[in-house]
Amino acid sequence: MPDDLYGAPVPEQLWERIRNEFQLPALEQVRERFSAAQENPDPIMRRLVRVFIDDDTYCPGYQFQADLSLNPIVTVLFERAMELRIPHNYFALWMMVPCPALGGSRPVDLRHAGDPSPLLAALGQLRAGLAA
Repeated sequence: MPDDLYGAPVPEQLWERIRNEFQLPALEQVRERFSAAQENPDPIMRRLVRVFIDDDTYCPGYQFQADLSLNPIVTVLFERAMELRIPHNYFALWMMVPCPALGGSRPVDLRHAGDPSPLLAALGQLRAGLAA
């Protein structure tokens, strides 16, 4: 993995990987789905991982569970990423690439683990790397 991975624009191939492996619906599609199921979708919409590609906004499918609720671990990670001021697109990139702090696992593959602590620690290392 290149050392400057988080210092350059996110590679276009990442969006295709997310789309092929997890889906990558547009933000408006997600809003429509939640609006059909809930009277006020705004609280859940504020918690969504969003990525910005060209002039559009998308929501990586890895944050949704089978019932379309949000995966609680991804939500916790994303909230922490926002506290650490990690840009949305770099958070999405981090989720998809092997992470040395996680023994080479991709964070996305650990999103169903019961304990988010190792993922949160690894995310903190990303922030330290971005600040360097």
